[in-house]
Amino acid sequence: MDWTPLIHALIALLAQALVGLVVGNWWLGGALACSWWLAREHTQAEYRWIQAFAGGHRAGMPWWGGFDPRVWNWASSMDALVPVVSCFVVYVCVAVPARA
Repeated sequence: MDWTPLIHALIALLAQALVGLVVGNWWLGGALACSWWLAREHTQAEYRWIQAFAGGHRAGMPWWGGFDPRVWNWASSMDALVPVVSCFVVYVCVAVPARA
């Protein structure tokens, strides 16, 4: 089993909790942590696109190369989505009831 998505989610949740507890803004903590993982996975997708379609030359990649679904696989999708869903669940469970 690939534990990477769960590790990414744990790190994202720790960052969200740190910002949430220190600053009091759980949404901001989740947004920062999730942005990190989304950017990381997008960058890796860009490298996969360059390798697959541009002959290893970065100059041959169009701006949309990292968004091309052909270079995203199940593992990379989960590496990006699991932290987002985890942070959203924590935000809904912690911050939303506190406002009511």
